Amino acid sequence: MMFHENFLNFFVLHTWFLSMIRDDFKGGKINLEKTQKLLEKFNIRCNDIHMKYIFKDNDRLKQGRITIEEFRTIYRVIAHREEITEIFNTYSENRKFLFEKNLVEFLTQEQYALNINQSFAYEIIQKYEPIEEVKQAHQMSFEGFTRFMGSSECLLFNTEYQSVYQDMTHPLNDYFISSSHNTYLISDQLVGPSDLWGYVSALVKGCRCLEIDCWDGSQNEPVVYHGYTFTSKLLFKTVIQAIQKYAFITSDYPVVLSLENHCSPAQQEVMADSLQSVFGDSLLSDTLDDFLDELPSPEALKFKILVRNKKIGTLRETHERKGCDKHGQVEELKDTESKRVVGIPLFRKKRVRKVKIAMALSDLVIYTKAEKFRSFDHSRLYQQFNESNSIGETQARKLSKLRANEFILHTRKFITRVYPKATRADSSNFNPQEFWNIGCQMVALNFQTPGLPMDLQNGKFLDNGNSGYILKPHFLRDTNSKFNPNKAVYDSNPITLTIRLISGIQLPPSSHSSSNKADTLVIIEIFGVPNDQMKQQTRVIKKNAFSPRWNETFTFIIQVPELAMIRFVVENQSLLAGNEFLGQYTLPVLCMSKGYRRVPLFSKMGESLEPASLFVYIWYI
Repeated sequence: MMFHENFLNFFVLHTWFLSMIRDDFKGGKINLEKTQKLLEKFNIRCNDIHMKYIFKDNDRLKQGRITIEEFRTIYRVIAHREEITEIFNTYSENRKFLFEKNLVEFLTQEQYALNINQSFAYEIIQKYEPIEEVKQAHQMSFEGFTRFMGSSECLLFNTEYQSVYQDMTHPLNDYFISSSHNTYLISDQLVGPSDLWGYVSALVKGCRCLEIDCWDGSQNEPVVYHGYTFTSKLLFKTVIQAIQKYAFITSDYPVVLSLENHCSPAQQEVMADSLQSVFGDSLLSDTLDDFLDELPSPEALKFKILVRNKKIGTLRETHERKGCDKHGQVEELKDTESKRVVGIPLFRKKRVRKVKIAMALSDLVIYTKAEKFRSFDHSRLYQQFNESNSIGETQARKLSKLRANEFILHTRKFITRVYPKATRADSSNFNPQEFWNIGCQMVALNFQTPGLPMDLQNGKFLDNGNSGYILKPHFLRDTNSKFNPNKAVYDSNPITLTIRLISGIQLPPSSHSSSNKADTLVIIEIFGVPNDQMKQQTRVIKKNAFSPRWNETFTFIIQVPELAMIRFVVENQSLLAGNEFLGQYTLPVLCMSKGYRRVPLFSKMGESLEPASLFVYIWYI
């Protein structure tokens, strides 16, 4: 053993490093491009802008080419971070290597890993240790440790929640369901293009409720667009073909097509034919045997497409008509609608009208019948289990503030969809949190519009394997619960969350910087019930986007952690123009892993900014 310990010293590290780079320097110095390729060989990632300036700083002769020694310096600047060295040295007996028992100690004490032993540590060594002799000796060098700390295993989001782990056998109304509004639009609501990409990208993000605005088209082909506006048109059939192709790529659980139906009965029949021919057996067109008085579960509806539309008659009557020819059968429904004034899309007036519905389309609506919301009293007395309501954000906000308890009673029984108000012509979004707080299942957002609301949406639905279905907390399902998000909560399980914000890793430089610099600060914000909403921020680190060190500790007391979201935002301080957004990451508070963690950052548009991240230590009880 002593021989091994003496053998595994600086010489081993030096020999390994030289063996990796010797061939690349056979022809003398190397340029920036080769330097980047060589770092990739080491599995070390570096942002292009930072790389360019680090290369420039170390190219002593300023010829655009570096020596082997200069490369070693560049490697250390990028790969050997001080804060990781400090942790490594705390657990390494000789400051050169970790034995399996040292790694077990680190994982148990710092990373809160449970029931792990030396064979688990050995697996990590096998996976991340790049130096063969060290690996064979069941040890880990700093090179291996830094690769482990930079891996997906040390990300903030707890890997246990990356797959479906919740009970998926509750009725549909017990889940939050990822939902989009005007899914066909990819910019604004008035003149922007309608595009299949709206549907494809929403489905790929795990969205499970899509909106399709249907109108009569030429040659008896229904079209999809935002009526009374100048947005472009798509064929209904083309839209559902795209949905059929992408529906179950991200999630196996049911997709609801919420039809905003303005078609004549003749074109509604065309829609019904298209839905059946395109989706085939995936289309739910009859009740499931055991679900005649309660909604089925996501599990029972796996790989199914559900149509949400107005419906004529009962489920029993629909079942009895199964297999009959419904061609030409039309019924009328009375409907009070808020109608847009033609030519002035943002102005509306109310009128009562009779709506003609083709039986062929009506009979494809099973568990998601669209029913106008009148009042909580009316719903309690008359609403059927398979009827769902759409409520505009303004009315929903008023009800959530004035009648929260009744609203929660309503969402316990019936699927409730909240959608953005018509005056949001720019496709802006409301904050979805206030409607999740009262148990609204379908909080429909404009997926095409980046910003805080979509960050919360994307963050919330990371949970439960990004399946688009999240089981609501028990107090939003339990009929005996007295939960009201607007009042102090007495029977909750509060947590005290402590975050040590240690450092930033290759943060995006400011767009105003002529180099790779930024005056960086981090804002940590909690979203949840009103009492839990809070925000704290770090000091500003001047002219450092590559490796700012804050080492600041923040504490949050969260009363209702089951509904709480946490958002990390990195900004460049700008006193004149207002701070510049550099990146963010949002996730449910209870999905955070404890210990030393890396917080990956995403752009305003939701794209990964890897390797840009924050390094934090998380602890909560």
